[in-house]
Amino acid sequence: MTQTPILLIEDLPSLQMVYETVLKSGGHQVRVEGTAAAGLAAFRQLQPNVVLLDLMLPDRDGLDLMQEMLTLRPDVSVIVITAHGSINKAVEAMRAGAHEFLVKPFDEQRFLNAVENALSVAVQSAPLALTNPVGGPVGAFIGRSAAMQSVYDRITSVARSMATVFITGESGTGKELCAQAVHDLSNRAKGAFIALNCGAIPADLLESEVFGHLKGSFTGAISDKIGAAAAADGGTLFLDEICEMDMNLQTKLLRFLQTSTIQPVGSTKPRKVNVRILCATNRDPLDAVRRGQFREDLYYRLHVVPIHLPPLRERGTDVVEIAETALKRFCAEEGRTFTGFDPEVTALFQQLPWHGNVRQLLNLLWNVVVLNPGPVVTLAMLPADLEGGATAKASQAATSAPLPLAQAHDLFDALAGMTMDQIEQVLIERVIARNGGSLPRAARELALSPSTLYRKRERWLAAPPGR
Repeated sequence: MTQTPILLIEDLPSLQMVYETVLKSGGHQVRVEGTAAAGLAAFRQLQPNVVLLDLMLPDRDGLDLMQEMLTLRPDVSVIVITAHGSINKAVEAMRAGAHEFLVKPFDEQRFLNAVENALSVAVQSAPLALTNPVGGPVGAFIGRSAAMQSVYDRITSVARSMATVFITGESGTGKELCAQAVHDLSNRAKGAFIALNCGAIPADLLESEVFGHLKGSFTGAISDKIGAAAAADGGTLFLDEICEMDMNLQTKLLRFLQTSTIQPVGSTKPRKVNVRILCATNRDPLDAVRRGQFREDLYYRLHVVPIHLPPLRERGTDVVEIAETALKRFCAEEGRTFTGFDPEVTALFQQLPWHGNVRQLLNLLWNVVVLNPGPVVTLAMLPADLEGGATAKASQAATSAPLPLAQAHDLFDALAGMTMDQIEQVLIERVIARNGGSLPRAARELALSPSTLYRKRERWLAAPPGR
């Protein structure tokens, strides 16, 4: 039981009675008010830790009331209640600082779970985000550009909420770092952070990876397996490359988000879990919705608080700070003694487009450290095609020009006897190697999505072609 009553602000007497009965049956004290004015007066008097707020009130907009309460008590957990036709209003409330939203009708257990989650946040109400320097990077991020400052601000403001965070950005911009930072600054930091790449797991295994399975539920299920959702119970589940998820599983994920229950493959008994969902994609999710590749209702359920990570080329001098930090780390790992960068190199780094973003920069510097003794990184140590010069242009021309007949015969002879899967692997691995190991760049050259390459490589590692 809570020492401070839960404040319920709902104008319909019938719903007041239902909500109050459910809360009292769950062992909670409740104060019920039917208008915004009476609710605000009770809020000032009781100083509650949790407020249940209907957004449609007779005397004032519920969203305005919530914002005033959060101004008075930033640590209060507000659960907003809305009808199905006002989901956009609920999403707006989450972005303004609400802890959770419930869409009518909802079942009793869902209602009580939301309240218990809000109360657990109130118990651990220390402002964790303030442990970071004001205006400084959060988590493992490096850089203080204006573009990243807005990202840090958004992370710290949303961390303690239960709001679903939808992270977008090009490959290599640090979407998992962003998700980890949200988790580390939340009241769930002591719980598990489980990351799952939806694009790297075959569609027929993804349901088992998310929800788990029972022994014997399908061929190859030799033992019970706990899924990512259950492993993240009490913590955070990060679903990367969410737009690559199979449509059938998207339906089950939507149900999970609405009910907080999971049902392992082969099980007849659902199980309640307490999980916060974060997700990410390097695609335009709305475009995926328009193409029929991503459910529209799932998009709006997940896209509560968006965070977009800027590409490295838009982060100004951050590229130099990241490079200097990475150089020290790689030197320590490889036993090298680099002391810094030639001014021409730092100038070049700030001009390059960095299509592979931070990941491309890190791979480049690791290559430099491994292949050179130091002590200063010079232009001569960088790959010849880094500036998009003659080597890169020749490579591009070679891939687009028709193959001469004699070379085509030679290529056919070299590939004779190989299966199509083996030929595909040879081609893809050659293109990846030609792009310095960068899968995003290789994917662009092959007109494929990076997640497709990740998935194919994962499959080849598990069962090489021809075996």
